[in-house]
Amino acid sequence: MNTRSKSPPTWRQPDGKPVSCLEKIKVLNQNIQEIESLCADALEDGVLMGCDADQIKAALHELIDGLEVPHTAKR
Repeated sequence: MNTRSKSPPTWRQPDGKPVSCLEKIKVLNQNIQEIESLCADALEDGVLMGCDADQIKAALHELIDGLEVPHTAKR
């Protein structure tokens, strides 16, 4: 499996300021690593079962794009 070659993002608050709490940054980075691993596993499984890799990637993008943002203030 590929290892993430790029560095983690600078996590930002809604106002654009960087998140400064090291524990929060650690959790966010771990979450991204776990999601990357799950997505890589799903892609590998799909390809091994004869599915089109681009279709699997598109389905994963659609899944992410469809997520609703929780705990947002209504405007």
